[in-house]
Amino acid sequence: MATAGEALIDMITEADGRLRPCAGGAVYNLTRALGLQGVGTLYLNPLSRDRFGRQMAEAIHEAGVTLSRTEPVHQPTSLALVSLDAKGKASYSFYREGVADRQVNAAEMSAACAAQPNLSVIATGCLALVAEDSDKYLPWLRVQRAAGKLVVVDANLRPAIVPDMVTYRSSVMAALGEADMIKVSDDDLSTLGFTHPDPLEAAQALLAKTPARWLALTLGAQGAVILNRDGSGWHGAEPVPVTVVDTVGAGDSFLAGMLVALLQRPAMQAARSARELSLDSADIQHILGHAIASASLCVMETGCVPPTQEQVLQRLSAGRPNFRAL
Repeated sequence: MATAGEALIDMITEADGRLRPCAGGAVYNLTRALGLQGVGTLYLNPLSRDRFGRQMAEAIHEAGVTLSRTEPVHQPTSLALVSLDAKGKASYSFYREGVADRQVNAAEMSAACAAQPNLSVIATGCLALVAEDSDKYLPWLRVQRAAGKLVVVDANLRPAIVPDMVTYRSSVMAALGEADMIKVSDDDLSTLGFTHPDPLEAAQALLAKTPARWLALTLGAQGAVILNRDGSGWHGAEPVPVTVVDTVGAGDSFLAGMLVALLQRPAMQAARSARELSLDSADIQHILGHAIASASLCVMETGCVPPTQEQVLQRLSAGRPNFRAL
């Protein structure tokens, strides 16, 4: 599969006020998590030649990911200042002007994907959805959708980075309008204006506004849901509460686990295009269980430490999430 979006350094505020740099960025985390779980992944954004960029290139190489842009660029690496609340939930401030990972264009990304004859899934989200970069990512998404690729978009909103929420929401909704599969959190739904008190109702309202066939909704400690466009769905949750160190990268690890499990399903392997893909209840439970286990393992660590495939399978063998049909 192929991924496109931000790669940055999370400067995590420690208890004593010191800042600890960790490689991050939602799409970079997703990409590395996919590689660590054995999925052949092409990352389409360039990395910087600075110290942080070299660190990120080494980590992504160790995960088995292929860089589409093999030569580093001279622009600096993006930075994010991360603050954690008492429950380990993260908030972010970003420094992203003139940075390496934004040196992309739709034509180059589309050409890189076209050169991969076995490519079946592409994914983006988070900072790639800001209005200032829509001319880079939206045309690429449209080309991939037209080519029959499964288009996955993770809303993963960051309202703190934008001065104009109306324009931001419009840009995010435009990207979701090209998706076959959407991932959102309950916070994302509220930020997008889907404010029904029941997150499931809000998620269904969002799904109805897009052509997507599936929507994954993460609910923090309450687990997660995968909804089908036909109104069916499944909820999954850990049978025992997880000890949370912090939530950095949890959603990215969840999405990686979901895509890893999706690519394993016979239905995905048999489908000649995203339009032909059909998932039954067994598929959804397998996908949801793998995603939840991946996220749980991540939140038990400091910073984004995505699990390997072996670690996820070990966790699932010790006890699968509880499921219920919706």
